[in-house]
Amino acid sequence: MEAIYIPHLTTAPQKTRVIEVDEFLPDLDTLTPVRGQVRVQHGGNYLEVSAQVETIVTLTCHRCLQQYNHRLKVEASEIIWLDPEAGKEETAIELEVAFEDLVETLQPTGHFDPGEWLYQQLCLAMPQRQLCDSLCQGIQLSPQPEEPSEPSSDRRWASLESLKNHLSN
Repeated sequence: MEAIYIPHLTTAPQKTRVIEVDEFLPDLDTLTPVRGQVRVQHGGNYLEVSAQVETIVTLTCHRCLQQYNHRLKVEASEIIWLDPEAGKEETAIELEVAFEDLVETLQPTGHFDPGEWLYQQLCLAMPQRQLCDSLCQGIQLSPQPEEPSEPSSDRRWASLESLKNHLSN
């Protein structure tokens, strides 16, 4: 997906661009291409971005460590404010940020990358608790015999074995 030059959105029909998605995203490992659509609408001083996409990813179960496939569906929307001051570098090492400033902003004459935005939304939709099945028992350990039934065939351990026998008497 190519980046959208934001001023071009103002000349699009209804100031909207709908992007049909049917491709693999570069940094996201999926079994199937990401399929669906992304809609970007220019609202004057903001962009309204929404997406309805799905794909299948391979995850590793946190209990049994087996891999399993998971259908990832995303229905996301976000308002991105257009601010001429966005993206300007701050020289302060520490910067206090107000709660109101915790929003996404872009320059009105800049670009919006729908592929990057979609990648972020898919990463946020990944399940935090990755279980192959709700009844997954985890890794099954076989019981270990407490003492070996036959003496070790390695002579280097013979003195340790005799000490163990001496202490147990």
